[in-house]
Amino acid sequence: MKKFSITIAGGGSTFTPGIVLMLLDNQDRFPIRKIKLYDNDGDRQAIVAGACRIILREKAPNIEFVETTDPETAFTDIDFVMAHIRVGKYAMREKDEKIPLQYDVLGQETCGPGGIAYGMRSIGGVIEILDYMEKYSPNAWMLNYSNPAAIVAEATRRLRPNSKILNICDMPVGIESRMANILGLKSRKEMIVRYFGLNHFGWWTSIKDKAGNDLMPKLKEYVSKNGYVTEADKSGEKSWYETFAKAKDVYAVDPDTLPNTYLKYYLYQDYAVKHSDKNYTRANEVMDGREKFVFGECRKVIKTNSIKDCKLHTEEHASYIVDLATAIAFNTHERMLLIVENNGAIQNFDPTAMVEIPCLVGSSGPEPLCVGKIPQFQKGLMEQQVSVEKLVVEAWVERSYQKLWQAITLSKTVPSAGIAKKILDELMKANKEYWPELK
Repeated sequence: MKKFSITIAGGGSTFTPGIVLMLLDNQDRFPIRKIKLYDNDGDRQAIVAGACRIILREKAPNIEFVETTDPETAFTDIDFVMAHIRVGKYAMREKDEKIPLQYDVLGQETCGPGGIAYGMRSIGGVIEILDYMEKYSPNAWMLNYSNPAAIVAEATRRLRPNSKILNICDMPVGIESRMANILGLKSRKEMIVRYFGLNHFGWWTSIKDKAGNDLMPKLKEYVSKNGYVTEADKSGEKSWYETFAKAKDVYAVDPDTLPNTYLKYYLYQDYAVKHSDKNYTRANEVMDGREKFVFGECRKVIKTNSIKDCKLHTEEHASYIVDLATAIAFNTHERMLLIVENNGAIQNFDPTAMVEIPCLVGSSGPEPLCVGKIPQFQKGLMEQQVSVEKLVVEAWVERSYQKLWQAITLSKTVPSAGIAKKILDELMKANKEYWPELK
């Protein structure tokens, strides 16, 4: 059986150890000969790589391991790039969240003005990695889950239309795992779903089991009372608990479908602002929680030169990446949610929009499934949001202040053009090092 060579771009990410562990757990279906970590921050990556090197030595000594900040080394002789970069790291995420909140506008990583700011930083970084891959390993595939996925997907569609890049998101996967839990199923893979939308902006229209039984009534009854909250959430992070609980109110707006949790930021933006701490946002929660934990565990592994008592664990979203890589590598035609050009899949929607829909995935990439016509409510929301995403990419390409102002103004999370301009001017100052110079 063929063995694969993988580069993880964003090697210094807190998610990297979990992805490495998940890859090792799935070698029976996706065999590996080489794992490379690539990051432009060598010091940060060194801590994660140091731990990963020991993990591989103890769990899979036959796999070659490379850590590097050199693009040629990173992208030569590879089959897949798994990309999860964060340009500006958590320090810039904190600004994305806190600047809009000063104006009582939602401060969130991928939604509203914060998501737009992050998108303006991410486009260049993702295109750069894609170009390195195509230069040094032209037959490789890039599996991209760098955020904000919607803006990044639109940028790659427009700027690199023929590239072998698949844009994915783990949020629907996470929600489907909750649904399976609610239904008493062993795995989300026991469900066959129909879903449509944009990234972080979608709805399930059908969920059945393999025998064709409709699971929606039971799920709707549960979500109408509890949202997507499960027992495990009661001891989890407060911000996620609130998000899963709020799905109850998001569901009430359209009880014919089941919503993606991120819709709370667009349909209940006033609630989201009111329940935000302007001085301590999700970025602070992550820096004080996840980041400290992962880097602390990595340092411990390096210090003891052993993975004994190591608390690093596999990541749910990493299993989805392995599924996708396996589908491409072995032409399995697995059914998966991907972000692809609409091209008529949603009949009454912009054909050039990057939509999140079920696809069959094989060695030549995704084959989108037909969705048909969507209801007016969702269509209206999606047209507004896809216009925001397209304007952001146009602003980046044209270096246009005007178009970025229009994008922020058009976001459903922003109350007026005046507020949009104030937020934009602050974000511009904060992102001086990262955005193209706007005129």
